[in-house]
Amino acid sequence: MPKKFDDEIESFIAKLVERNPGETEFHQAAYEVIETLIPYIADNNNYKHANILNRITEPDRIITFKVNWEDDCGDVQTNRAWRIQFNNAIGPYKGGLRFHPTVNQSILKFLGFEQCFKNSLTGLPLGGAKGGSNFDSRDKSEGEIMRFCQSFMTGLFHYIGKDTDIPAGDIGVGAREIGFLYGQYKRLSNKFVGAMTGKGLSYGGSEIRTEATGYGCIYFCENMLNHIGEGISGKTCVISGSGNVAIYAAEKAIDLGAIVLTMSDSDGFIYDLDGIDSEKLACIKKLKEVNRERIIKYTEYYPKATYHIGKPWGVKCEIALPCATQNEINKNDAKELIVNNVLAISEGANMPTDRIATKMLIKNKILFGPGKAANAGGVAVSGLEQTQNSMRLMWDRKKVDENLRDIMNNIHKQCVCYGQDKNLVNYVKGSNIAGFIKIADAMLAYGIT
Repeated sequence: MPKKFDDEIESFIAKLVERNPGETEFHQAAYEVIETLIPYIADNNNYKHANILNRITEPDRIITFKVNWEDDCGDVQTNRAWRIQFNNAIGPYKGGLRFHPTVNQSILKFLGFEQCFKNSLTGLPLGGAKGGSNFDSRDKSEGEIMRFCQSFMTGLFHYIGKDTDIPAGDIGVGAREIGFLYGQYKRLSNKFVGAMTGKGLSYGGSEIRTEATGYGCIYFCENMLNHIGEGISGKTCVISGSGNVAIYAAEKAIDLGAIVLTMSDSDGFIYDLDGIDSEKLACIKKLKEVNRERIIKYTEYYPKATYHIGKPWGVKCEIALPCATQNEINKNDAKELIVNNVLAISEGANMPTDRIATKMLIKNKILFGPGKAANAGGVAVSGLEQTQNSMRLMWDRKKVDENLRDIMNNIHKQCVCYGQDKNLVNYVKGSNIAGFIKIADAMLAYGIT
């Protein structure tokens, strides 16, 4: 980064923080993008004169509403909910809904901001948004979850639609919740249209949607390795998480011949030196999805594996796949990855590596696929679901998977095009600039809106 831009970057971020006090996750996401865009915009006066950076870091609107619902005891409970409609310059707003007690406006703004660039990179006509609630489903009955979802959608449905804003699932919003949410949308609107994605196959969903983020993460990693003349087969992989993204990243990695050593939950991780194969992965799926067990239970079925408190980044590996949550890799974790000569990192989660760790990894010439590029597979298949809904068709798994792979290949090409940096590819720089150009050019075309 040329020193001459440092003051401009810091001034911009200081003003952004002043406008958005206390929103630390959003500040972090904005900083990571702005520090690569300001040098690029210096050579493109059209973007500067139109004040695109200020405009692109302000959401179009923030919808906040309360959700009242009745629990099984007949008592009324209240949660807070949001929909952040960030930017629709290139298409209707698109982004997931997250139900988790940690959800707040800052987290949703960071996710919505990232979503704009991610959706742009897919090449599909999709704007960026994010939403959710501080609702905790972990100790709730099926009936309580249904009543919450129905009340949530009653507050949201005025603001969404197939040409306006198309929500999907995220943490805490799986197939069950999407069914309840879409059922209420259909009931209130009297329309059967593609106003949500992640739907069940029996009512307009798409093949590969559940697997898409994890599969796409591996396809992007494979592209990075191929670009330097390496391959993924035979490489050792350390994976964090054991939700859908982690499970399906592991599935595709195993399918392509990689050796998966770890998976984790919020308590700790399992380390299987023999490798987690397809049979063992099926065991993890059952433990997590059916029995709702902690990952430590794996060691009862496979006693040669060991369980460890904390994060898995100290395990020696060639590929690291953070697939759990934001900021799970800090500078100390980055040091361990560097010492262990990790070759590539592909982010399955959103912003799982903090700014300092990201800079350290890139400085040490590690292939680093940022989330907005590497985990774009989920929204890519959501876009393909919308296409199938509009055409009143349903594609088979092979066709959807081929389309997903093509999209991830094209995202990689864009990153290489805009990320060249001293004979290396800076994928953070490449993804930020490539995602920005499409949105910014559309905003310029509309004039002052």
